[in-house]
Amino acid sequence: MALRLWASSAANALKISSSAARAAPAYSISRYFSTVLDGLKYSSSHEWVKHDGSVATIGITDHAQDSLGELVYVELPTAGTQVSQGEAFGNVESVKATSDVNSPISGEIVEVNAALNEKAVLINESPYGDGWMIKVKPSNPSELDALLDAGKYTKHCEEEHAH
Repeated sequence: MALRLWASSAANALKISSSAARAAPAYSISRYFSTVLDGLKYSSSHEWVKHDGSVATIGITDHAQDSLGELVYVELPTAGTQVSQGEAFGNVESVKATSDVNSPISGEIVEVNAALNEKAVLINESPYGDGWMIKVKPSNPSELDALLDAGKYTKHCEEEHAH
């Protein structure tokens, strides 16, 4: 990721363009080199939400997976389960620790990423892509307004590291 950012900056400075650079998603990087994507919402407990139509996709952030280390096991609920904002819906186990994963919004789980049962490391490899955890039909979409945008989440992470 840092190499891509450097290459993009160099290409911009040299006025060179490439289709790959234009296709990359918007993101920012904190000084701790965790990727934070623009357009997502974040919780202070390091989960992300992508609200798209009537469904919200939820996972843990790059910062969270980096802090945990290599994930070896993920426990997730089944579709149809109700989740509540701020409450645990599952957990992730790494070589370092087991941690709860909290739902940033309330609603009904409509899909669970079954691929994580066989390959938990997908979260490490692609926390905002193939490593998504659950999809939820929000019961109170206004809860999204209380979550952090990319800039505020980056600042939150930097403040955590300062303490």
